Amino acid sequence: MKRGITSLPLHTGKAPRWLFQRMTRLAGAIAELVIREKGAAEFLRRIADPVWFQAFGCVVGFDWHSSGVTTTLCGALKEGLASVSDLPIAVCGGKAARGRATPEEISRYSSAWQIDDRSFVETSRMCAKIDNSLLQDGFSIYHHTFMFTPSGEWAVVQQGLNGESKTARRYQWFSRDNLDLFSDPHSGITCDSRADILNLVASESKDTRAAAVDFVSNDPDDMMRTWKRVALSMPKRHYITPADLDERRLSRVFRILHESDSETYRDIVGTRGVGPKTLAALALVSELVYEAPPSFSDPARFSFAHGGKDGHPFPVDRKTYDRTIESLHLCLDRARIGDREKIDAFRRLSRYDETAFPKTSGDA
Repeated sequence: MKRGITSLPLHTGKAPRWLFQRMTRLAGAIAELVIREKGAAEFLRRIADPVWFQAFGCVVGFDWHSSGVTTTLCGALKEGLASVSDLPIAVCGGKAARGRATPEEISRYSSAWQIDDRSFVETSRMCAKIDNSLLQDGFSIYHHTFMFTPSGEWAVVQQGLNGESKTARRYQWFSRDNLDLFSDPHSGITCDSRADILNLVASESKDTRAAAVDFVSNDPDDMMRTWKRVALSMPKRHYITPADLDERRLSRVFRILHESDSETYRDIVGTRGVGPKTLAALALVSELVYEAPPSFSDPARFSFAHGGKDGHPFPVDRKTYDRTIESLHLCLDRARIGDREKIDAFRRLSRYDETAFPKTSGDA
């Protein structure tokens, strides 16, 4: 995938109803076209691509620097695809309370498709926890959208908020082959700046994760004695202080981890009650006792029609927007009855575009 940097400053307000209704129809039509032509798995691969996602948002009415593109595009896509019952794709979750309802929505789709929902629910939960607890970058997840197919492919689009800087950070995932959720798992992370952060899912943090698994196999009392020694000899560069932790609670969590017989780092992360502070404490023990320092590299990489919702780069042209929707729906209606003339015309246009503007490698 192309690499680059974008800015996602938080904007006030929201898309007006007249625009969101059009976004829903246009986003749904574009998604349906891709799914029918390329398959649901290919659509998920594209939606997990930060550059493609950003371009998709621009097409339906967001300017390039609008933070609302993540939440609003996912919402429009969810509504737009819900009205097309025969497509093999589910869009679950959303912002705030809708994100917390993701497991129930996954179960409803899985029941209708007569498939097991457990792996999807666990993956959804784990992706949210990883971005909240293993990437300690100052952003708290407040939006979570999980998309999946009956054949097992899935994608995640979620967004975090930094209240102090008033900025957002988007995290994207895709169920690619040989994916390891705990080693450089993201298809992209988009933010306006990068810094030294505690990155426990970097490939360079492999030894840190292994050390944590070894540490929690010790007697809980020994674990606390080790922690107290560590807390007295913290290096100048550190990511947690004794004041950040309630030692009684930490002792209780250490005991829970020991008694859970965690055999993998995933077991540790999945244990109820284990959050960012406990994981940071384990990382510090790994660094100072096991000489296995974690990575501090920020994985954020990406930064970067019809006009924009706030009038930039120009106001949305409603007539042009509606004609685009009508054209796409005409293509889809004809394709459903076997008339592929207009769909094939789009394909020829795409081939012309690739010839005139060949793809290049490198930063975007």
